[in-house]
Amino acid sequence: MEYAYLGRSNVKVSKVCLGTMHFGRRCDEKESFAIMDRALEMGINFWDTANVYGDPSGRSEEIIGRWFAQGGNRRDQVVLATKVYGGMNKPGPNEERGISDYKIRMHVAESLRRLQTDRIDLYQVHHIDRHITPEEFWGAFERLQLKGDILYVGTSNFPGWGLAKYQAAAWQRGNVGIVSEQSMYSLLCRYPELEVLPAAKEFGIGVIPYMPLAGGLLTGKTQSVEGSRTAQVEGEYGMRVSDGQIFRDFSALCKELGETESVVAIAWTLHQTAVTSAIVGIRSVAHLEGLDRAAALHLDETALKRLDEIFDINKSRPLRVSAPAPEAYAW
Repeated sequence: MEYAYLGRSNVKVSKVCLGTMHFGRRCDEKESFAIMDRALEMGINFWDTANVYGDPSGRSEEIIGRWFAQGGNRRDQVVLATKVYGGMNKPGPNEERGISDYKIRMHVAESLRRLQTDRIDLYQVHHIDRHITPEEFWGAFERLQLKGDILYVGTSNFPGWGLAKYQAAAWQRGNVGIVSEQSMYSLLCRYPELEVLPAAKEFGIGVIPYMPLAGGLLTGKTQSVEGSRTAQVEGEYGMRVSDGQIFRDFSALCKELGETESVVAIAWTLHQTAVTSAIVGIRSVAHLEGLDRAAALHLDETALKRLDEIFDINKSRPLRVSAPAPEAYAW
């Protein structure tokens, strides 16, 4: 496995991040344990979850916590990331989507309990909240850092201006600030290149693409069946696998490169500006196959140019022009 520094921090993470959003929903505990065992064997030391993952919300964190509780130095081999923003199906106005000092304090305690750990290595805001002030934002996280509950702060689904706003405020306070930003980014969703990636490069923030396989459209193994996950994602991207020349051209190039579509798609994200690690959501041990090759694959300038030509931005995910970033292309 290949490793990289997490943004401006001095901590090294695997270039492929284990996404656990399916744990406790589409993946039972036994399979989840097997996935974590194998991921660690492969050298994948960067794991991502969120307080809302699983069914019910929190189940993903609970499964990871029970895996840590087995001992064997499991916890200290993992750079653990989780998130705060979404509600946890509890009554009250402060359980709605958003963040506040009040909510962050409650939710970090609950995440620590579910994860059966004394710290969260990377605590991420799951989505931009346009109402919280930089003072409340950093006041909350700095107190958690001083207490030792969290080590680093990251963001997810932030626009470029949001990264600039909160990073500038952090530096004024003498804080390292945001070390990473999770963005929906793939060969089929190039919009983070407009503002997020340039801002991340300028401020030393490591970008962590999620959905690098575009919900399965870039795996080369999907079929369009009405009501399927593939059909749902196709609707989002405004294209079909079954009749798209774009996918046939992509598969042909991957064949020339001697690799699978999944490996090439993930490797492409890792070649982009400011990208540290790509999150891949895993539902079975078999889905881990090839991730080490994706982390190590070198794409030369010719291959990168051909991929750009195949996945011209004007053919990819349509912008919702009535909404600002990130809602224009993510959520």
